[in-house]
Amino acid sequence: MLVQPYLNFDGRCEEAVNFYIKAIGAKLEMLMRIGESPEAPPPGKEVPADKIMHASFRIGDSLIMASDGYCQGQAKFQGVTLSISAKDEAEADRIFNALVDGGSVRMPLSKTFFSPRFGMLEDKFGLGWMVIVPAPM
Repeated sequence: MLVQPYLNFDGRCEEAVNFYIKAIGAKLEMLMRIGESPEAPPPGKEVPADKIMHASFRIGDSLIMASDGYCQGQAKFQGVTLSISAKDEAEADRIFNALVDGGSVRMPLSKTFFSPRFGMLEDKFGLGWMVIVPAPM
């Protein structure tokens, strides 16, 4: 069984994907715009043709899927946090600083009892992230 995140950026999907490509080296695998769909949207659910119907991108080995949804306003990622593992403290610093650009720090990167480097942030899209260097076994 496989579970993969599907994120609804509510109108800012293309901006978000481009941000993750630049900030942390995400790799775009697929992008389909509303106007490219062979089917019309359900009645009352019209979305501008240039908005993203579906996108998928990789961060390391993980596949993230995303869309613009119905473009109703601000995306809400309440109760959702993505955790990203860094190979060392320098990489954790780089990832954390790139993702927090335009966002906010929830917990600064620091040494904890479970990790030599751990921190939490909310990016400029409202998505929560935890950056961690796994402790040696």
